[in-house]
Amino acid sequence: MMTNTLVKIESHPQSAKRLIGINYEQFITLVALAEQRHKQKQIEIEKNKVRIIASGGGRKPKMSLREGVCLCLIYLRQKPTFDILGLFFDISKTKANDAFNYWVKVLRDILPASQMEEVEKDSQKYQELCKILCENELIVDSAEQAIARPVDYQEQKKYYSGILRCIL
Repeated sequence: MMTNTLVKIESHPQSAKRLIGINYEQFITLVALAEQRHKQKQIEIEKNKVRIIASGGGRKPKMSLREGVCLCLIYLRQKPTFDILGLFFDISKTKANDAFNYWVKVLRDILPASQMEEVEKDSQKYQELCKILCENELIVDSAEQAIARPVDYQEQKKYYSGILRCIL
């Protein structure tokens, strides 16, 4: 049986940074902001919707709001295929794709744009920013992760005694 990734993050908050790229507290804050924006979008949709069936009917969503945000962050961080993402959250690849496309729009609404996106319509500012960025070199090592060490000295000593061991 496959464990839902959100359950893993909630049971081990220290692993959130490694799995989704942000720490657990930031994730909770992001979910709260996404929930507000999601409710606003649903109200806008309801205003324009022509109803045949009374509201509240129909199939309930298979994913929670937190799972949707988590799915989006995992895709942006890890870049798995939607087949694999569907396996992580026990949904089909189509549902994973639909969920990602919905939640990435919500996240783009609530998070600030990059500098390039802010100036892309003003060609003069865009050229100036490109010139500044070309003068600098940015090296990013996204594979490097902090390794959790045991806090207790005796527990640390079992794994990190400082003695080099040769295995033949």
